[in-house]
Amino acid sequence: MRSGELGSVPVVLGLAVIWVVFWLLEPSFLSAQNVSNLSVYIVGTGLIAVGIVFVLLLGEIDLSVGSVSGLAGAVFAVLAVNEGITEWLALLVALLTGALAGAVHGFFFARVGVPAFVVTLAGLLFWNGLMLQVLSSDGTVNLDKDGLVGSMTSHFFTDVAAAYGLALLAVLGYFAAQWSEHRRRVGVGVPARPLSEIAVRTGALALAAFLLAYTLNQYKGLPLALVIFLAVLVVFDFVVRRTTWGRRVFALGGNTEAARRAGINVTAVRISVFSLAGTMAAFGGLLIASRIAAADQGAGSGVLLMEAIAAAVIGGTSLFGGRGTVWSALLGMLVIGSISNGLALLGSPSHLQYMITGGVLLAAVVIDSVSRRTQRSAGRT
Repeated sequence: MRSGELGSVPVVLGLAVIWVVFWLLEPSFLSAQNVSNLSVYIVGTGLIAVGIVFVLLLGEIDLSVGSVSGLAGAVFAVLAVNEGITEWLALLVALLTGALAGAVHGFFFARVGVPAFVVTLAGLLFWNGLMLQVLSSDGTVNLDKDGLVGSMTSHFFTDVAAAYGLALLAVLGYFAAQWSEHRRRVGVGVPARPLSEIAVRTGALALAAFLLAYTLNQYKGLPLALVIFLAVLVVFDFVVRRTTWGRRVFALGGNTEAARRAGINVTAVRISVFSLAGTMAAFGGLLIASRIAAADQGAGSGVLLMEAIAAAVIGGTSLFGGRGTVWSALLGMLVIGSISNGLALLGSPSHLQYMITGGVLLAAVVIDSVSRRTQRSAGRT
């Protein structure tokens, strides 16, 4: 591993320490039921964090995702439950609502020149108010647990082959991607990850994946919510690393003026990123509504926004733009979810969770800052 490029190693090691500590303090922390519950709990906020990752890659911030997620849940619930519209159509309208909200933010940021912090702060207030208006006559709308959205967090694949098959697919896919990247980099004469490191990483992933599959099969099986989350991560990992649009996002985060001179349509890319963040906020909001089987006026408030941003940063995406991966959302949410879940099992007060999560977030930013300085001193930007 090259100097200053720690990648996800600190997060993975920190996560392992968290799990060991909580397991020693409360053995039920790693029980099949608790692991299954944790894997479902992280999905909603994790999907929101995926959108945040793309915004952070631009070197910007989006403070509206919590409110947008709550609005999307409200729109779906009112259309599907109160108005009797087909759930597929209600789902599509909810996602389009998030995309439109994000596009509005992107327009005012990219075209009008309003700082992203300000325009998304305004969005936080506006969309939250609109959500209250949508739910005004009901306050809370209960969802059908067996419906399209309700089943996203209540359905499990009980066949043991499902979990083991997904684990095998993940390991083979990871190895193939790493091997392809290694050959590509060697072919163009740039430094590549050693084959020995690829083998170690693949072995570690295989151990973790099959242990997780075994554990999940001891309870209800493979959660559909986890499958959805992993599928989204795989798709966007390909998008951000292998498509022209993804490379343009990184280019803007690295140096906006250089990207503009290279012919990149900066305005279009920025608007598309914020629109994507809104879409993922809406998707995450639907999964959160699914988990609690309701859309209510408290949705999208509280610590949801901070957890989504913290997950992206703790997972390894730089606050300074131009560096990160969508897998940050998964790693960061595992850290935050594990802390929250472990402290709850120990009967600790909620304020302790916020204090610990804040400390972990600060540590992640410090590591990022030190890593950037190390790269600069080595002659890289």
